[in-house]
Amino acid sequence: MNPLIFREYDIRGLYETDLTTDTVRLIGKAVGTELLRRGATDMVVGTDVRTSSPRLKRDLLDGLTSTGIAVYDVGQVPTPALYFSILHMNAGGGVQITGSHNPREFNGFKMCHGLASLYGEQIQHLLKMIEAEDFETGESTVKQVDILDEYEADVLSRVKLDRPLKVVIDAGNGCASEIAPRIFEKLGCEVIPLYCEIDGNFPNHLPDPTVLKYVKDLMAKVKETGADIGIGYDGDADRIGAIDNKGRMVPGDRLLGLFAADMLTRNPGESIVFDVKCSQALPEFIESKGGNPVMWKTGHSLIKTKMKETHAPLAGEMSGHIFFSENYHGFDDAIYGSCLLAKIIARDGSLADLADEIPRYVSTAELRVKATDEGKFRIVDELVAYFRKDHDVIDIDGVRVLFGDGWGLVRASNTQPVLVMRFEARSEDRLAEIAETVLSKVREYPSVELGDISLEAI
Repeated sequence: MNPLIFREYDIRGLYETDLTTDTVRLIGKAVGTELLRRGATDMVVGTDVRTSSPRLKRDLLDGLTSTGIAVYDVGQVPTPALYFSILHMNAGGGVQITGSHNPREFNGFKMCHGLASLYGEQIQHLLKMIEAEDFETGESTVKQVDILDEYEADVLSRVKLDRPLKVVIDAGNGCASEIAPRIFEKLGCEVIPLYCEIDGNFPNHLPDPTVLKYVKDLMAKVKETGADIGIGYDGDADRIGAIDNKGRMVPGDRLLGLFAADMLTRNPGESIVFDVKCSQALPEFIESKGGNPVMWKTGHSLIKTKMKETHAPLAGEMSGHIFFSENYHGFDDAIYGSCLLAKIIARDGSLADLADEIPRYVSTAELRVKATDEGKFRIVDELVAYFRKDHDVIDIDGVRVLFGDGWGLVRASNTQPVLVMRFEARSEDRLAEIAETVLSKVREYPSVELGDISLEAI
């Protein structure tokens, strides 16, 4: 068993080599045992659309049922529908089998006790249980449950539009392919579907709506059709991407700013949690709207935990995970989030005009470069020590080097063998200078494959 598949906030690895039948059965035994020992008697299991997911579900169920925990199988569903099913059935926890936005050869497991994600040391504890063969034993059943109608009704009960919109939806052939267009049509919208046929091979592009090259077709279709908005979803529909009515990408931090401006009209003074990759414009905008910006670590499990700790009505990440606790359930749901965004646009004006109210600094997209799982965290630790000598540094997650008129970030991904970087400044020239200051140090590590880094502003 490859211990590196036990990551910070999920279990994820290569389908063929890491997630073998024996490994997945052991994961099932560990998860079932852990939930039983936490007092749960039942749980929910769902899958994304990947071609590897049915086999992984079969092996996982073998392991889970051997512990004695009862299992509801909700089938192929978006991750937020899996979370909803835990609430709807009052289940003790759940597992979503998903590789999210990763390349098709990856897959994995997002695990919950109740709605609280298992992450960090809790995931390492599962590995220790497997190594010690410390499992409960018993007999249990698997019951098939259809949850999507109830999930859809719940979303529709919370959103009404002041006027119909023209919406282009690019589901990337993932979990949102059928349900998202259907929901928007029931909201009264004219829906133009793009890559909304379920296909776990992702023949058109990887389902990651935060990567510019994967939304080029969405941007073009919005401009071609004169749509009010283009919406992109990742593979399991817990991350949202958006294109404004001028055909421009609206990054996740700016989307969070739009949601914050709306939320703070009803919750003045409340905290809004955001991750270290977000623009400095976001906390400045939140403060201007009367909110309390709280920077925190990247990772859906970590952000969700911080949200509960601060009692924030809203939290989110640059990556498009947006969490809603006001008028919703507190988890990240790109389908509900896209409906709420449509409500804001229908009421307040065009997405382009609303997004342009937020200060715009010169920023790069997330830049992902290959590293090794064994070395990526060590590299970040050494970068923290190096840059701290001459700069102010935020090190809650990686190293965010502050230059006064901009910043540069390097952090280790918790889901892939990569380093994630982002740069921001007041001008393009200064952006290039800040980026070079950071990149010149990163180049000293031969295990990092920088390749051709694009500093194209978003």
